[in-house]
Amino acid sequence: MEQYKKLITEVLNNGIKSDDRTGTGTLSVFGSQSRYDLSKGFPIVTTKKTFWKGVLVELLWLMRGDTNIKFLKDRNVNIWNEWADEKGELGPVYGKMWRSFGETGIDQLGNAINMIRNNGNSRRIIVTAWNPEQIDNMALPPCHMMYQFYVRNGKLSCQLYQRSADLFLGVPFNIASYACLTHLIANECKLEVGEFIHTIGDLHLYNNHLGEAVEVLNREPMKLPELEINMNEGCLMNWVDNICHRMSWSDISDIVKLKGYKSHPAIKAEVSV
Repeated sequence: MEQYKKLITEVLNNGIKSDDRTGTGTLSVFGSQSRYDLSKGFPIVTTKKTFWKGVLVELLWLMRGDTNIKFLKDRNVNIWNEWADEKGELGPVYGKMWRSFGETGIDQLGNAINMIRNNGNSRRIIVTAWNPEQIDNMALPPCHMMYQFYVRNGKLSCQLYQRSADLFLGVPFNIASYACLTHLIANECKLEVGEFIHTIGDLHLYNNHLGEAVEVLNREPMKLPELEINMNEGCLMNWVDNICHRMSWSDISDIVKLKGYKSHPAIKAEVSV
């Protein structure tokens, strides 16, 4: 994951001091792109331990169209707790937009999978979480706001546009999450994996993460793990919608298995809310 170290170096060297809504302050650059060849290993950060359980459980939660944190909390994933109301609700955030967008409830993710299967050359295989009419009803406006799939030569690639990216805490999650999504859908559609391309608007390091970021730069990346999916074609959305919510983490991780993940120790850092 040299790409991750390059992003940190870019922000530390060229970042502009900026105020932000949290009051913490950042160094930020505008406009960044990294590419990950998914055939060369699963792109999860190894210079600090990434919370893989959180990545996968959150991704399934998004794919289910869920907007209540119960599914997450039942599996000891607490990454959304600070934004939920007393009933665990977040408003029409990512999952709602992915699976039931707008007044007519468009299942964008389901439609994307159908297009990949039946019209892979399309330039319209897009899922968006950005709905201006409902932004004010969301606990947090979507940061990873739109993604597009691309099918060529029997391979599935995905490009994400992210308007705002917390480089130290959020970006490792985002990379692993969308790489996993690409693997899941490629498996569903009998395709090989191609690239994950991560395009970011405001890429930033919070001021209280700068020392931790330097610590990452002083560590050498380790060999990337492999992702193994033990699921037949055509089963993905039924599993997501009707089965996985009854399963323990142990059972889920046997179906979507990260093999050989070794990393440097975790580095704790404060979340700016």
